[in-house]
This record gives sequence, C-alpha cells and structure tokens, in this order.
Amino acid sequence: MLLSIVIVFLTVIFIIKIQDVKSPLLQKCFNWFPPILFAYMIPALITHTFNLNLANSEIHIYSKGFIIPLTILSVMSALSLSQLKIVGIKPIVLFVSGSFIIAILPPILIFLLRLLSPDLGMQIMNEELWKGLVTIVGSWIGGSTSQLVLKEVVECSEELFAAILVIDNILVNIWTILMFQFIKRSDQINNYFGISSEKPPVSEFEEESVSKIQSAFTIIIVSVISFSFFFIEISFLSKIILLSIIGLALGNLIKNWDHKIILKVGSKLILIIMATLGLKLNFYSLGIPSALVGITLIWLVLHYLGMMIVSYYLRIHMAWVPIASMANLGGISTAPAVTAAYEKQWMPHAIVLAILSMVSGTAWGLFTTFLFGLLKP
Repeated sequence: MLLSIVIVFLTVIFIIKIQDVKSPLLQKCFNWFPPILFAYMIPALITHTFNLNLANSEIHIYSKGFIIPLTILSVMSALSLSQLKIVGIKPIVLFVSGSFIIAILPPILIFLLRLLSPDLGMQIMNEELWKGLVTIVGSWIGGSTSQLVLKEVVECSEELFAAILVIDNILVNIWTILMFQFIKRSDQINNYFGISSEKPPVSEFEEESVSKIQSAFTIIIVSVISFSFFFIEISFLSKIILLSIIGLALGNLIKNWDHKIILKVGSKLILIIMATLGLKLNFYSLGIPSALVGITLIWLVLHYLGMMIVSYYLRIHMAWVPIASMANLGGISTAPAVTAAYEKQWMPHAIVLAILSMVSGTAWGLFTTFLFGLLKP
C-alpha cells in the first residue's frame, strides 16, 4: 500500500502546485481538461508505464471507507441555508427544475431508445452503460464529489468511468462556451418572449468572519465524525445519506461554522479520491461508447429547452437560464464566470446556486438510479 500512497500523494501535490502556476497556455489547457482529470490520469499513466497492478491495494478500502465520507460531510456542511434568501424563489425554482430535468432525462431517453431500437436499448442496459449516465448526473448537478459517490453506489467500471470523464469534460467545456453566448443575448430572448428585461434588485452577500480557531474546530469536527463512521457497519449508501444529513445540520446549526474553509478541504479531498481511483484504470480496456455521446448531446439540448420553458412560465429574466444551467453543469468555478458576462452583481447568486448544486447532486443521482431500476428486465 505504501507505493499507492506515494503515487497518490505526489500526484495531489503536483496538481495543487500546477494550479498556482500563472501560465496562459496552462490555463487554456485547464479550460478544456481540468486538473481533476489529470489527478485521475497521472496515477493511471504511472501504473501503465511501469506495469504496476495497484487495483487491489488497501488504499481503496480507506478511500471508500474514510476519504469519500469525509468529502461528503465537508461539502454538505459548506451550504448555509440562510444564504439562499439572497437568490430569490424564482431562480431557485428554475435551478431545481434544471436539476430535475437532468435527473429524469437519461431513463426517459433510454426508454424511448428501446422503443425505436430495441437491440441498442437493451445493449445499453445489459452492458450496464447506463451506470455511466448516472455518474454524469452526479457530475453535472453535484460535481466530482457526487460523481465519485455514485460511481461507487452503482459500481461503475473504471474503464467506463474514464470514458465518461472524457465525454463529460469535453461536452461541458463546449457547453460553457455556448452559455457565454446565450447569456449575452438574454435581453433579446426576453424581448422575443415578451418578458421584462428589468433586472431584479441585488441582495448583499454576507461574507463570513471566522477565526483560525473556529476554522480548526470545523475541520476537527468533520474529521472525527467521518473517522467514527469508518467503524460503523452499515451500507455505503446509508453512510452517504446519514453523513449528508449530519453535514447540513453542522453547517447550519453550529455557530461560526467555517463554510469557506470546509469547502476548500472538500475540493482537496476530491483530488485524493480521483488519484486513488486512477490506480485502478486499465488503458487496454478503455473505449468511448458512441451511443452515450449521442444520448448526452440530446440530453444537454433538452435540458436547456426545458429550462427555457420553465423560465417563460415563471416570467423570470432569461439570463437566469444559462446561470442556473451552469450552476448545475459547471459548478462553483464556471457559474460565476458566465454570470459576470452579463451582470457581475449576480455572481454571489450564482455561487449560492452552485453550492446548492454540490450538496444535492448525490440525491438526484440516486433518483436517476431508481428510475433506471424500473427499466431493468
């Protein structure tokens, strides 16, 4: 296990350091292939190059038993429900509608595919390619944390997961570029649908003020709770649900909880999990199923059209459609960036929606898993 720990440790340190390098070329590279993808691929390349078999290393037991629960608890406790009031009810309804559409479309599309092409539809179910779609739901709505949790829940293979990562990253980056264009034309879309382009009043985003002692207290609490869950013999899914509830309680009931620091901790833990998973990847079995690419493209388009319909009936500014879409698909880094292209004062709203996305992604993915269960023969 020592070799596995060394590879994971060096990979994570390298990724953290390279993220701080101020290089335009490197930043352009990260725009298409984010650091988290490198965190997954670097250990895989090392094991492939030196013909190492670390797929059964004990590090995977500790990753699933402690690191993933710690990540879930950290991310869930990063949401302060009081911050939702700055966003307003209509943008939240639009955002939740976007999440719902993302979650229900994969089973619906596979069901329709089975009617139009029974052989292809059954192939996707029988070869368990649907598991890859579940991890995409987790990635789009919840980000990497939810994606990794759902991968373990549905037992998605490393080879399919690697292919999904490639599909996911390429399409989401293309989608981000499109959202920049759509938000710049939101006033024109408003006029076309007869929606008022008047911007709603901007609520102030309250910055937290916490001491180093409070930050340390926050980290210690989540670490102790997660460590204790390592010894509790319940199913992995039960652990995730319980830790999610505990995380929300911690982040909203304990005074002076450091939401900012615990979110940073969660982001670093994700790198550790991805690097650990990379040790399992077998490049010889890697392939990208073309059917999944087509389904994902249709999925994205229908997601956006559905949100436009919801926005129309809510009579809410069409700029919220790309904002809510990126809060779902892009997360805490890209949602504010897209928002700033239209109205910088709305950036805090986008951040809150992105955090809401992070804490709800696992639940939506489990819902998608349940729906796929209904399609099984």
